Amino acid sequence: MRSTSFINPRQHWFIRWKLYHIPFWFVYLYLWWATTIGSPLQAANNLFSPYGIKTLFYIVFQALAVYFNLYYLIPKYLQKGRFYPYIGYLLLTTVLASALIIPGYYLSARVSGQTVQQAYGSGACIFNFIATSLPSTLATITFAMSIKLTKNWIQTERRHQLLENEKLETELKFLKNQFNPHFLFNTINSIFFLIHKNPDKASASLAKFSDLLRYQLYECNDKQIPLSKEITFLENSIELEKLRLNNNIEVVLEMNQRFAGHLGVAPFILMPFVENAFKHVSKHADSPNWIRIRLELEQQQLIFSISNSVSHEAYSDVVNYGGIGLKNVRRRLDLIYPGQFDLEIKRNNTSFEVKLQLQLAELVLSPPLQKTA
Repeated sequence: MRSTSFINPRQHWFIRWKLYHIPFWFVYLYLWWATTIGSPLQAANNLFSPYGIKTLFYIVFQALAVYFNLYYLIPKYLQKGRFYPYIGYLLLTTVLASALIIPGYYLSARVSGQTVQQAYGSGACIFNFIATSLPSTLATITFAMSIKLTKNWIQTERRHQLLENEKLETELKFLKNQFNPHFLFNTINSIFFLIHKNPDKASASLAKFSDLLRYQLYECNDKQIPLSKEITFLENSIELEKLRLNNNIEVVLEMNQRFAGHLGVAPFILMPFVENAFKHVSKHADSPNWIRIRLELEQQQLIFSISNSVSHEAYSDVVNYGGIGLKNVRRRLDLIYPGQFDLEIKRNNTSFEVKLQLQLAELVLSPPLQKTA
């Protein structure tokens, strides 16, 4: 499964291909000229006369400037905090689009058999540029940016609200899964039996169990936590899960490096996949049973892959991630990392594989509280 955008085939073709932008531009330019001229009727007549050629120039070049700003300049410069290059390229785009509109005056005047002076009251290019095309283009780009930024703000606020609801729901389900009596008693019993067989291992396991409880209760309440802490929690969980497995199940954890704490990650983003592997790993008596986990970090991209052997009887249940469900796991990724992850799932009668590529960001730590005298 990949996080990709797609065209909904159920949508009407007019909406699907965003053809509503075409009448929008005609209506917008008509209202602009109706307001400028002061006569809606004259503005409508101009659209169906040689003057409409000039209007077409406005529509084409202002639309190009708007879309270039919205879909190239804003994502490449403004959203990345590069304000000065953005302002410079935006001004250049505005001036260039305004200048390309000016030939429309001459072409429409020529078609109507008049001079620009006769048709528009002024024959100077610089006058038409400063007095009409430049203010109109600037107003159009500003108006389009207002719509786009308002839409993005509404979507961001909606995503934050969904994320908060999802966070509460996920935390409750994790608490239910991790701190239920079955989990606690099984882990404690496993450590208890180790006390007589291997006291040193029992002591180490008890320390890991204590760290795991402390992490889940106190250290994972923020939206982003250090990646190193999440990996340590993952390692402790794996070690405790291994205590409850039979000896004929091989568990392999590979990491290409030790993970530093300067990168942040959402808490419990990887654990559902690990829980699923331990829950559904096969328990064959006459064939290999295995779980393989690999973590890699390439610059700021985390690559997490996990696979496990499954029995044919458990094949139909492997899509359930530790009681949370595949749908909820992917929804959480969509909310926290929109457009920043790639999730692949492969399954067959003998194995289940998951590969997650996650783009991480630098962890922003809150400044320490200043002590008062």
